Amino acid sequence: MTRRDSYDVNRIRNLGIIAHVDAGKTTLTERVLFHTGRIHRIGEVHDGTAHTDFDPIEQRKGITINTAAVTCDWQGHRIHLIDTPGHADFTIEVERSLRVLDGAVVVLDGVAGVESQTETVWRQADRHHVPRIVFINKLDRVGADFSRAFGEVRTRLEANPVAINLPIYDGGAITGVIDLVAMETVTWLGEGPSTPVRAPVISENPTWRAARERVLDAAADEDPAILAAVVEGRAVDAAAIWAALRRATIAGHIVPVLAGAAYKDRGVEPLLDAAVALLPSPADRGGTEGTLAALAFKIVFDEHGQLSFVRVYSGVLEKGMTVLAAGAKKKLRIGRLVKLVADEREDVARLCAGEIGAVIGLPIAGGETLCSPDAPIELENIVAPEPVVRVAIEPKSSSDRERFSLALGRMVAADPSLRIEADPETGQTLLAGMGQLHLDVRAEQLATEHGVEVTIGKPLVAYRSTVKKTVRVDVRHVKQSGGPGQWAHVVLEVGPATSGAGLVFEHRIKGGALTREYIRGVETGVRAAMSHGLLGGHPVVDVRVVLVDGSTHVSDSSELAFSIAGGKAFREAATAAEPMLLEPIMTLEVSCRNDDVGAVVGDLARRRGTVGELLARDDETVVRGEVPVAETFGYASALGGMTHGRGRFTLEPARYAPV
Repeated sequence: MTRRDSYDVNRIRNLGIIAHVDAGKTTLTERVLFHTGRIHRIGEVHDGTAHTDFDPIEQRKGITINTAAVTCDWQGHRIHLIDTPGHADFTIEVERSLRVLDGAVVVLDGVAGVESQTETVWRQADRHHVPRIVFINKLDRVGADFSRAFGEVRTRLEANPVAINLPIYDGGAITGVIDLVAMETVTWLGEGPSTPVRAPVISENPTWRAARERVLDAAADEDPAILAAVVEGRAVDAAAIWAALRRATIAGHIVPVLAGAAYKDRGVEPLLDAAVALLPSPADRGGTEGTLAALAFKIVFDEHGQLSFVRVYSGVLEKGMTVLAAGAKKKLRIGRLVKLVADEREDVARLCAGEIGAVIGLPIAGGETLCSPDAPIELENIVAPEPVVRVAIEPKSSSDRERFSLALGRMVAADPSLRIEADPETGQTLLAGMGQLHLDVRAEQLATEHGVEVTIGKPLVAYRSTVKKTVRVDVRHVKQSGGPGQWAHVVLEVGPATSGAGLVFEHRIKGGALTREYIRGVETGVRAAMSHGLLGGHPVVDVRVVLVDGSTHVSDSSELAFSIAGGKAFREAATAAEPMLLEPIMTLEVSCRNDDVGAVVGDLARRRGTVGELLARDDETVVRGEVPVAETFGYASALGGMTHGRGRFTLEPARYAPV
């Protein structure tokens, strides 16, 4: 796969690395780049030299903020790899990556095991039906426990884990793994990268034998020939086992689990072998044949202009060709195409089905479908989560004010989990996002990437509103102004919907009383009224709106008139339907010493929080619960005081609940 004329869709792997923050994703990505020969010097996260954390803010904070795409080759396969953030505030980066990936490597911290954000990204991968393998990392650390982390894959993630290899220790240090497919030891000598040494297994270690039998059982479930060989006591070819495990992985019957310590360069090559052997190619996912269909899943702006990350699903995207931006309904010419290795760009003439790359300078929005003008198609877009925190934001100087709106627009276009709102009382510009870190980082990026200095206010809760009961209203909108008038009549029913439903819009129009155009107008008006909000302007969520009936005027009815009538009717009905305020609730996970658990739990109760479970791990306890976002501001300093600086915590949005 090192030459363009050797393109083979079956030898492509589009993979994401997903995990909880600090599990070691970026460190693992750096080792993958090194061992595949893409880079020749390993950078480190703690030094700010990791190739995929090239943003100055990422280097300063030591965390991944933006997804980074890299292309490398392993054993004749082309790997498009996306390193995603682990912090819950940047969950949109994981969501849109999983939308275009065929497989994923889930990284676990061998000490912490399955953590809160691990569960979140696992659910995201479930929604997108992405097969995955698990890499239990950091097995070089004190307190690491492969068996415990492996067990949590079953209990916490409700998966069916199958160990493909197990760690080998010598004097407390991880020196290799036992390959349970080939039944070979794989060891590394000295410190840092070295060529792995393979040797046949001689030991009759009962743990290894039991794990090997589990591998054979999983393979036998997929291949009757393997089952027959196991029953008859015959040897089974390793290639046949890999093929059976591949079918089981792609079907979601099993989750292969591997061991290692990326920082010590232990287990990286076996992980790469497993990724190309077990995870699907684009052809396995289907739909690679036919005319052009590509999704621009992410856009960024830099000194060169707009860069649009694209995944080609079918056909070929070529430099110089004319494509249709399906959502915008406009034709565009493809200029420069590139493959990405973090912030480096490699020009290519085309991107074929199954490949991931980028287009430079194409004026499109994120989530746009690129297709042939002769065969239009629109792929499913990416849904951004609702923000939970907002801040007032304004430019520092008159020169900043001139560029403020453009910079904000570009930033929101690049990050759809941001929202720009207006304070209904003061008229101030509000920036809404997924958390305080999210908003702080984006405000800093306005200065570093867009040259706009801003001041931000204290964080505010992004409340929502909904209704308690169902109300029906009959509304007429009539306006005469000398020329063509406006006339619309609607009967609307507004009531509560299930949590997380947003707007459920239905109609019971029969006999052509209203045209499809007028029904669409009513829905448009309802959505606009919902965004303007209730109870102080807080946007409305989780309502069921039914257009029961309506009538028209022979000459004065229009889609606009019905949009206005729909908005009026919604406001009238919602106001009478006992509106109530909703506040965002966060999932909180705190890791602290056993001696500090009482203080942490007591403080959580004072913050209107609830404790879901306590997990004991040696001399440390993990406290998991829920807390209103309004009670989380300043929590980092409070936890530091309670735990003498030793406590760690993560927060992620869970749901909305009545105040």
